[in-house]
Formats: sequence, C-alpha cells, structure tokens
Amino acid sequence: MTVALFAFTGRGRALKQRLKGLLVRKGYRILEPEGTLAEQAAAVFHRGNALIFIGATGIAVRTVAPLLQSKETDPAVVVIDEGAVWVISLLSGHLGGANVLTRELAALLHSEAVITTATDINQVFAVDLWAQDNGLVIGSLEKAKQVSAALLAGKEMVLKSDFPITGPVPAGIKIVSDFEAALGIAVSIYRLPERGEGWLALIPPGLYLGIGCKKGVSEEGIQSAVEAALALNRIDIHSVAGVGTIELKKDEAGLRSLCEKGGWRFLVYSPEELRGVPGQFTPSDFVRSITGVDNVCERAAFLASGGGRSVFQKFSRGGVTVAGAEGKFSLRFGDGEV
Repeated sequence: MTVALFAFTGRGRALKQRLKGLLVRKGYRILEPEGTLAEQAAAVFHRGNALIFIGATGIAVRTVAPLLQSKETDPAVVVIDEGAVWVISLLSGHLGGANVLTRELAALLHSEAVITTATDINQVFAVDLWAQDNGLVIGSLEKAKQVSAALLAGKEMVLKSDFPITGPVPAGIKIVSDFEAALGIAVSIYRLPERGEGWLALIPPGLYLGIGCKKGVSEEGIQSAVEAALALNRIDIHSVAGVGTIELKKDEAGLRSLCEKGGWRFLVYSPEELRGVPGQFTPSDFVRSITGVDNVCERAAFLASGGGRSVFQKFSRGGVTVAGAEGKFSLRFGDGEV
C-alpha cells in the first residue's frame, strides 16, 4: 500500500516524520504530492492509496468530502490526533483497507484504534472483507449490504460455493449445496440462475481461457469472441484470471492488449507443450498446418488452468477460437469474519 501523510501543526509534523520512518521500515511507499491541501488530497485519492491525516477529524472530513465517489473506489482514510492517542478509521474500512491500516498504525504508535464498522463492533462475519481477502469480486454492493444487515439482525446466512473452503465456518454462516433460501451468498464463476437471482454473487478468479486467433485480429474482435463464449456458457467475465495461447501468438497486439486491460495473466506455450497435453480435443487440420498443433485453445486452457476441469470447448467467431478451464482455486475462513 502507498500512503500520503498530512499534518498541520509543529507537533503534528513531528509525528508525521516519526510515522513516516516507521512506515518506510514496514515496506510502505510514501507519496509526497504538492500544492494546496485540497490539491494534494485530490492527487492521491485513488483506491490502493491511503490518506493519513494527523490533526482534527473535521479537517479530514472537509478535505475528502468533495472527492467521495463510492464504496467501491474510495481509498482508505485514517485520522490520528497529534498526540497519537487515537487512530481513527474514517473511510473505506473494509474494501479500502482502512480498518487494517488503523490497527497497524495503532500498534506502531501504541495508540488506541477506533473502529466503528458495525460488523467489527458486533463481531459479525463481514462478507465484503472476506471477499476481499479471498480475491473475490462483489457482484452487488447492495446485496452485500442486505447480507450484512441480515447477519447483524441475528439471522443465519447460507453460503453456496463451487470451490472448496478451508478454516472454521464463522458464526451465522451455514454452508449449503443449493439455492434453498431467498437471500444467500454464492461463490461461482457462473452467473446466478433464476432461483438464486436474489443472492449475493461473489465471483472468484477461477477461469482460464485458451485463445487462438488469426494473425492481426483486433482487440475488439478477440473481446467480442470472448464475451460471446462466456455469455453462451453463462460465465461472468470477472472470473477470468488468465489466458493461454501458443508462442506463435505471443506478439499479437490485440490479444496482449486485451489481457493487459483485463488484468489477466498472459501465458504462452510451445507447440511441443501443447501437443503433450493428454485428453481428447477438437481437432483442426488447418490449425495443425499453421501451428503444428491440432488444437490451440482447448490445450492452452488446460495448461493455463494447471490441468483443471474443462468448462467449455472450442468456440469460434471472427477468426478467434476460445475455450475455458477451471483453475485450482480455494477459499478460506479465518481472515475476513469481522
């Protein structure tokens, strides 16, 4: 995490220098924007950063108020009084990481951490924090709020996962195998079925695509084929973790650009590696004549996923072939309950 520190008095600036040294030793990167306070805050107000104000809470509130956008994108904001008595998690306690940072700062400064998040205070399972800890995309923040509200009201919440979960199941959570309630939590690469449309979807990065394409196919053309293949199989695009292809395509600009924009791992394999994949695949004499392998996409998906289960076989559109396989993904309880 990168942090920006703001102080306004002599005592506050002394604490800032002390804290800066402690954070650097902990591996934090310190941001030093220029300009007025408002300009400095605006320059670093991005998810992934943290803003630490040393001074009055009111100054922090007035500074960040014009910058607020949403729970999904706002960064962590923490306030420390200049006497280092209190460290207050002000904004983005869970998704932005302010609660974790607050506890760490309090430990460094021997201060008292002030956490006001309802699930933390009541020691209730925090679904948004658990999702973040496990690398899951939250399908709907509104549904996440409904889940948290139900748990805070003392109601049991059911959870259905297509992936194994380790660790002790937290209080208030029941693991189920079907959509047996009006509201629940579903962890899957697939879009929710009609009987589970009221549930909170948590999407894991569990899908690996194998992609083959003609030379020079545009990024838009490849994206169109990927989206069509996923839609046909009712798979959420947020589940894509990586893309595998043959080394002949390692410099395809459209393919590389799509992977970069999607944040997907880009993996390339030699013809020998692809030919060595065991199993039955959709053969093509034309593909073999060009690449030396009878099928690129299905074999590449298998390798990229670490030998995972085939989710869908070759889909073709506009000179692009796409196949999907499920990677070895697992979840854990223990870090995100409160």
